[in-house]
Amino acid sequence: MAIEIKAPTFPESVADGTVATWHKQPGDAVKRDELLVDIETDKVVMEVLAEADGVMGDIAKAEGDTVLSGEVLGTLKAGEKAAAPAAKPAESKAEAAPEAEAGGEEPLLSPAARKLAEENGLAAADITGSGKGGRVTKEDVLNAIEAKKNAPAAKPAAAPAAPAAAVAVAEGDRVEKRVPMTRLRARIAERLVDAQSSMAMLTTFNEVNMKPIMDLRSKYKDLFEKKHNGVRLGFMSFFVKAATEALKRYPAVNASIDGNDVVYHGYQDIGVAVSSDRGLVVPILRNTESMGLADIEGTIADYGRKARDGKLTMEEMTGGTFTISNGGVFGSLVSTPIVNPPQAAILGMHKIQDRPMAVNGQVVILPMMYLALSYDHRLIDGKEAVSFLVAIKDLLEDPARLLLDV
Repeated sequence: MAIEIKAPTFPESVADGTVATWHKQPGDAVKRDELLVDIETDKVVMEVLAEADGVMGDIAKAEGDTVLSGEVLGTLKAGEKAAAPAAKPAESKAEAAPEAEAGGEEPLLSPAARKLAEENGLAAADITGSGKGGRVTKEDVLNAIEAKKNAPAAKPAAAPAAPAAAVAVAEGDRVEKRVPMTRLRARIAERLVDAQSSMAMLTTFNEVNMKPIMDLRSKYKDLFEKKHNGVRLGFMSFFVKAATEALKRYPAVNASIDGNDVVYHGYQDIGVAVSSDRGLVVPILRNTESMGLADIEGTIADYGRKARDGKLTMEEMTGGTFTISNGGVFGSLVSTPIVNPPQAAILGMHKIQDRPMAVNGQVVILPMMYLALSYDHRLIDGKEAVSFLVAIKDLLEDPARLLLDV
């Protein structure tokens, strides 16, 4: 019985997807719930699993093709068994033999990567896979081709004698690599440009003395980790709690514009920007007003792992009323973050750096951090934006206020 393999049902915010990688080819044996194909959307990579045991049938959508929600990708012959190895074409044996003799397991190559490798005379053993489970991608093959081209130039002494002019040309070669932009990167670029062209964006700055938070963290981090089953106490949870309290005091910062209406949200859903190999993603912490420090730290750590593994779901990345971005982990001293529409503001954290500060007429070295608040001036006045940022500063410099709600 032939079962249609269909693309997942995309949310309303996602128009279509792209076939990223087929993990099974026609004739391959398939087990129930085994991964068949990855579909890349603007936000996440969605996996399509087998509905039953059987054999992979025809593929209707090749890697790189655009697919719509629920569109047929191929067929699965349920209940059938794969043909014996002897039935495979002679070419497959010839390809597999050299790779098997090279020692070790054969790397997993996608059809596009295998074709590119064959065209350039590369064996599978010559390519290092960077994909899931060691899978070799097109980019891995391109990197191997580039390395192969540059190999003779790297050892000029070992090369046969050549005219000086020819050597100069070889040394002067400048290699370029052209790869298609991923859907996520293209979507990020589109949203950033739209944000800057559709809103009156302004940024205000302040600085916060991080010593009280650092002292508190240093004193309780071991006890906190022991109490909460290995969850580590970081700085982000303090910023999330401070931002949540400030959003309650200044609801316009937590609002959004929908056409000619202003939508005031009676809850705080804070997005936390997380860097991944595919680009910047912003998973959402829901109802942060009811979350404790351990809940926040544990959820952020879980999101970080999912982002690295490409396992974030659409639900985890949809919505949000405010965003926090921490460029300080990469060494940024100050920046102007871009608002994530339809939100009205974003808080930028930065590097903690010791600086001389005047305290009660004395110069004291303190760990300081610059804070930046970018906001939509159509909705938020300068007074509200500055007051919001000052509220966060006051709460962080005196953490007891978070507990006392003052």
